[in-house]
Amino acid sequence: MAVLVLADTDLGRLTPATARVVAGAAELGPVDLLVDAAAAEEARSLAGVHRVLAAALPATADALAQLLAVLAEPYTHIVAAANASGRDVIPRLAALLDIQPVTDITAILGPTRFERPIYAGNATETVSDGQAKHVLSLRASAFAATVGENSAVVSNISPEVASATEVIAEVRTQSERPELSTAQIVVSGGIPLGDRFALVEDLAGKLGAAVGATRALVDAGHAPNDLQVGQTGKIVAPDLYVGLGISGALQHLAGIQGAKAIFAINTDADAPLMKIADVALVADLFEAVPAVIAELDRLGIKR
Repeated sequence: MAVLVLADTDLGRLTPATARVVAGAAELGPVDLLVDAAAAEEARSLAGVHRVLAAALPATADALAQLLAVLAEPYTHIVAAANASGRDVIPRLAALLDIQPVTDITAILGPTRFERPIYAGNATETVSDGQAKHVLSLRASAFAATVGENSAVVSNISPEVASATEVIAEVRTQSERPELSTAQIVVSGGIPLGDRFALVEDLAGKLGAAVGATRALVDAGHAPNDLQVGQTGKIVAPDLYVGLGISGALQHLAGIQGAKAIFAINTDADAPLMKIADVALVADLFEAVPAVIAELDRLGIKR
């Protein structure tokens, strides 16, 4: 079996999700990594990569799906991250190849058997697709990146594909914080914060954490949508998840179920997130969060 993985890149660099997806895909067989030419040298040193296919990757999902379809013939599995890009490309590729995709995989049980969450994370199903070729997306947060040195062979390719769509503009959010979907610590805020979302950012800054928000807070316009955590936002699995004023709607809990530890602050002791939290503090977050920050300062804790 041979596996083709679509690398996740940003501004010519591999994102942390790529190493995790490669680690998961390597359970299926030798991994070839399709990557934008700008990141080829970085990709060749990634542990678990057998060969790097470097190309000028198309900017649109339909053209990228066509490119993967052109390259698909020798591979038994074609894999991407279950993020915004993968969710756009993988269904298109599956349609082009006329096969059933298996998405949002959290565990690989064998070459044709995979686990994925269903019912907003309340159940896990085992899928055995019985196909000769498999189109998959892996939840990056469910796999640990392999650490080690590597020197994979780089092959430059230049297949021609056409696109029915055109990129008009790209809007970026600049941040020096860790990437939300792969961060070790995440601090998120709920709707009670209103226009005082800066409290979340202040605490995250002290902990060296990524910043998240609930859908309600995003919909209210108090946080950008790229910070939304949950089933309809970003899936996270940090070592520590801090929830400030978050009741714990079902779709939000589905997005944080991989968190190793949860610390929640809320005035409602019966809120769903408070009930599953490892540490639950019943308090006014506008008093508790500044007190936590002050205590971190007193202890000299700075990440």
